[in-house]
Parts: sequence; C-alpha cells; structure tokens
Amino acid sequence: MAVVKCAIELGIADAIENHGSPMTLSQLTTTLGCEPSRLHRIMRFLVHYRIFKEEPVTGDSIGFALTPLSRILIRHGERSMAALILLESSPVMLAPWHGLSAHVLNSGNSPFEAANGKDVWSYAEVNLSHSKLIDDAMACDAKLAVSAIIEGCPQVFDGIKSVVDVGGGNGTALSMLVKAFPWIHGINFDLPHVVAVAPKVDGIEHVGGDMFERVPEADAAFLMKLLHDWEDEECIKILKKCREAIRHNEGKVIIVQSVIEDDKDDKLEFVRG
Repeated sequence: MAVVKCAIELGIADAIENHGSPMTLSQLTTTLGCEPSRLHRIMRFLVHYRIFKEEPVTGDSIGFALTPLSRILIRHGERSMAALILLESSPVMLAPWHGLSAHVLNSGNSPFEAANGKDVWSYAEVNLSHSKLIDDAMACDAKLAVSAIIEGCPQVFDGIKSVVDVGGGNGTALSMLVKAFPWIHGINFDLPHVVAVAPKVDGIEHVGGDMFERVPEADAAFLMKLLHDWEDEECIKILKKCREAIRHNEGKVIIVQSVIEDDKDDKLEFVRG
C-alpha cells in the first residue's frame, strides 16, 4: 500500500499517460524530479506486482508502461481510484488499525475515535483537508457504481422528477444521474461544510443539514453506501426521515449497498464465521 501511495503522490502513472508512450527511467527521473536509484527500486517493485510493466523502447532501452492496474492510479482518469487509495493509506485512517486488538478486547469508542479523538464525521468537520479527501474518495467509488446503475437498471428512475442524494458528498453521483436522466431535479444533501465546497452543476441544488433531523423533500431518496456507516437503530432513523421526505405514496427510497451473499463460492466467504 505504501509503495502504491508513493506512486500516486509522485504522479508516475500521470507522467506516463501524459507522455503517451512508455518512459525510460531517465525520462521518469527528469519529469518527476526523483533520485534515480530510489525511483528504480520503486519501479522494480511495482513491475513485480504487475502494477506497471516493462516494454522495449529505442535501442536497448527499457521503458515503463501502464497496465489496467496503473491506469486507476491516474489522478484524473475516468476510472481513477487514486483518491480512495490516498484516503485509506492516510495516517488518519491507518492509525485506528493499531488499536484494533484493544477494541476487540474492550467495549468503548470506535478505533477511529480512540486514535483521533473524534468520530470520523466530527473529525472531518474540523479538518477540511481530510473532509475533501473523503469526498474525493466517495467520488471515485460513485463513478463506478453509478455507471453500473445507469446501464443496468435505468427503469428505477422512471416517473421520478426529483431525487435527494442523502450524504451525497461533492455531488458526483447525483451529477451523473441528472446527466443520464435530464428530467430529474437533483438535491445534493450533506453536512453544511461538505456542500459548501461542492461544485455548481446545472440541475442540482446543494443543501446542507443533518439527516437525523430532516431530509429535503423529493420524489425519491437515494442512499449510496451510506447505511453501512451506522448502527441498526441509526439506520432506522435515517430511513424514517427519508420516508417523511417523500411527497406521495408513489415515491421510493433507493438504496445502493454492498451485500455479502450466502453463496459459498463468493469472494467474501473467508470473512464469515
């Protein structure tokens, strides 16, 4: 993880993408301003794990080229997961793991709160750089998930004139939905400090507030990978507020959530007791 984080921070994948063809170590060193022998060690590691690959270039020279894995490290790539990796590998998010055994042995605060002094949302509210990292990471995930929703089940949005995205972050998911279904008016609903820096998008209204107190009215409430952050009782409160926000009986609550299947052949089988 640390080496992949290093590759993102140095902009290795971005440099090769901008170059348009494989780059030699000398070219990468010059472009990135790195120490050659240290960069070479990093690239050898990344090639070994097939994150980048080596290809011959002019003469006897070897260049480093992109693979499908390294393409997701391009910061502004269409399928980029760079922000998500930077979030998960940040000191703030790694610190709680060092307290995991203590958390299992004892009741009390979550590992995040024990390590950082606040729960994740309160911490983000007073540490805006971390808040932006969360929003950017959510946007990475949204680009993949919402594309699948638009392609796989567009009928879900038939007859829906307005959608409130509860916990919508910077509005990436909602902007994709409004673009795909232009008859929809979007309401991006999140904490005030989050929507305050969300970019303006035609067809979308940014609204700040607390989902435990009130959710803006709409034909449909959209909750993408939100409920897993909360205990069951809190989830019930959120869903009740969403139901109150729906104007009539023909509305709906749309929940997008990862599910652990019962199929014994699924990839998450090893996490079950």
